[in-house]
Amino acid sequence: MTKIDKLAWIRLERGRVLCVRSIGKDLYYLPGGKRDAGETDAEALCREIEEELSVRLKPETIACFGAFEAQADGKAEGVTVKMCCYTADFDGRLSPASEIEEMAWLSYEERERVSLAGRIVFDSLRGKSWI
Repeated sequence: MTKIDKLAWIRLERGRVLCVRSIGKDLYYLPGGKRDAGETDAEALCREIEEELSVRLKPETIACFGAFEAQADGKAEGVTVKMCCYTADFDGRLSPASEIEEMAWLSYEERERVSLAGRIVFDSLRGKSWI
């Protein structure tokens, strides 16, 4: 079984979750991506978020939220994605960049618009009364 290992940033404002959508895709996902060789989770997350959203995460504020696993969207049955999710503060103004076509603040009621792994994160956030 193939597993895609990813990192994701959880950013909440006014009970909504920051999500992004790549060019040509329908579903939103939590911003982030894969590690480059030799990168720590924090280094990779900072790099990915700066590439996707043009802001700099504050490394000293990065905190693990949890790891979540689900069927990978658009992949063959049995290909899963494992997302290690982190919260963090940032400097700058959020602005879609690179392969990101759109960003949106989605409520729990809009969770069907996000990837399967993202829906599990939304459920966890709801369970903790964060959203």
